Amino acid sequence: MLINTKFLGEVEIKESEILTFEYGLPGFPDYHKFILLALDAELPLVLLQSTEEASLGFVVAFPFAFKQDYVFELSEEDKEDLQIEKEEDVLTYSIMTLKESFKDSTINLMAPVLININKKVGKQIVLQDSKAYPLRFPIQAAIGSAE
Repeated sequence: MLINTKFLGEVEIKESEILTFEYGLPGFPDYHKFILLALDAELPLVLLQSTEEASLGFVVAFPFAFKQDYVFELSEEDKEDLQIEKEEDVLTYSIMTLKESFKDSTINLMAPVLININKKVGKQIVLQDSKAYPLRFPIQAAIGSAE
């Protein structure tokens, strides 16, 4: 299946790799189908791309590459929505805001994107303790650990 993407142009994907976000993403409730696409093997970044809207794509990264002590609890509702059977089935990503100079970029630690890789479902959650992690965590301090 061919889709158009925000950053990579037209790419071929397998329908079996499409992820369903039942509630969409905050601010984008009408889009439910996404896919993860590699951007660059050298960087810990991937593209979370809508398969329904080419202009809807987000650069995401493993937050642990930028904040090693990143930890949070999932509510029972989130566990149910994500159909979690084993913790290791769930990948955690954070949406990045990229700047012209990569070291000035930020990562959203307040609202992680969780994906159950076995069930092909995802959900972005907003952490209840908004003081625990910022919406725009500067990656500059962590660049050494991400490289």
